[in-house]
Amino acid sequence: MESKLHLNRELVDKARESARRIAQDTQRFIDVHTTVTVERAVCRLLGIDGVNAVDVPLPNVVVDHMTEKGILASGAAYYIGNAMANTGLTPQEIAERIDAGELDLTRQGAHSIAEIRANIVPVAERTVARIRANVAKRNEYLGEFGDKEGPYLYVIVATGNIYEDITQARAAAKQGADIIAVIRTTGQSLLDYVPYGATTEGFGGTYATQENFRLMRAALDEVGREEKRYIRLCNYCSGLCMPEIAAMGALERLDVMLNDALYGILFRDINMQRTIVDQYFSRVINSFAGVIINTGEDNYLTTADAVEEAHTVLASQFLNEQFALCAGLPEEQQGLGHAFEISPDVENGFLYELAQAQMAREIFPKAPLKYMPPTKFMTGNIFRGHVQDALFNMVTILTSQKLHLLGMLTEAIHTPFMSDRALSIENAQYIFRTMKDLGAEIEYKEGGIMETRANEVLAKATSLLAEIEQMGLFATLEKGIFADIKRSREGGKGLAGVVIRSEEYFNPFIELMKGGAES
Repeated sequence: MESKLHLNRELVDKARESARRIAQDTQRFIDVHTTVTVERAVCRLLGIDGVNAVDVPLPNVVVDHMTEKGILASGAAYYIGNAMANTGLTPQEIAERIDAGELDLTRQGAHSIAEIRANIVPVAERTVARIRANVAKRNEYLGEFGDKEGPYLYVIVATGNIYEDITQARAAAKQGADIIAVIRTTGQSLLDYVPYGATTEGFGGTYATQENFRLMRAALDEVGREEKRYIRLCNYCSGLCMPEIAAMGALERLDVMLNDALYGILFRDINMQRTIVDQYFSRVINSFAGVIINTGEDNYLTTADAVEEAHTVLASQFLNEQFALCAGLPEEQQGLGHAFEISPDVENGFLYELAQAQMAREIFPKAPLKYMPPTKFMTGNIFRGHVQDALFNMVTILTSQKLHLLGMLTEAIHTPFMSDRALSIENAQYIFRTMKDLGAEIEYKEGGIMETRANEVLAKATSLLAEIEQMGLFATLEKGIFADIKRSREGGKGLAGVVIRSEEYFNPFIELMKGGAES
């Protein structure tokens, strides 16, 4: 792609190389550790499902048992496979017997790794085949209906009740939405288990459960057939159960997942060691399932100034790109995030916003960039808010952003009504239609405000990444370089769930999934 901003390609290459080295250095830590939620995800992918008499998910029952017995380091696949070799039971039956106190994984005769793998791998292969079939089904729909060339209109539902969410999602799809994101209930990212079944009570959103995923997927398929469009489903693959939710999404054919390498550390105070290990397996799963991930750089600008700290957004995009590539997730599935969050009081703020978005598009040409609307400076004045959203829509179409989360004129007032959503969709469609090819028609002044701004941000991001490369990622997070938030390597939530892998450890799903889905 020819650079309209005349970006310094040497700096782009230098920044990317620093990010690659940071990711590879961190990957060495990832490769020798596992976590409780990685192993619960393995359990889920092996077919362990349901809850016990007191509503504890059976994957938690198994992994809690392993933790108590001091054997988590060997991994769920190893010990479940060994129990299968001894008993002839399925993983689900083994989980139920553990819950009933009838089976102790440490009291099974030790089988060879070859025998253990011979029991586990066929089960894993059946799950992988199911996920591969989901990818094929998505491609079948896209082949039948075609896919959208311009930005995907991305809207949220957040009633707390999955059945009401479905009603709102159907309405939004009929109004023109391309992606429906079901916002998670407040605080679910801090739960170290995944709730079970269909749910009707949530605050500020709806619980992410596999049954809720299944219900919404079926509803969107139905309305998609009516509208002759494939409607994508999005949820939140983050928090203490990141890889488990990735597994559930893969099993139920979700299409988009919020999935950032650093978000949980910075904004939910989840331990950095836990998050870094969890994000890797979650991205391996998402890659194989053909899921587009959304990263969370837009959140930096809710706490830090969008003018002064723009370079941290770009640096994080470089890092998220490299962490994703380490997990086998291709650029075409990397919805790297940024946001329209400069104060309306800043002179030439629109030029800075346009420069940032164009810079991201030029640096990450294959990525389906995720662009977030103004929120920080929405005041409740719906008329000004609608104008702010219109400017945001203009930047999207001028710079070919792909995942366009619609701004709402009632932002900062209440959860959007269906009528608010309709007005926002109409606003975006009008601008996208009348300015469809404007981005290809305009050039930016050489040596002008936008070119100068973009290259300044790039230079700062490159310097920051070089600094992180010297310090290491964990030390960087401790210093509070991202979003002005400091986190401790030994602090935060979930550190107790991180263990060093033993010599016999294996994860059949990383082995089978790494490298992406087969179409």
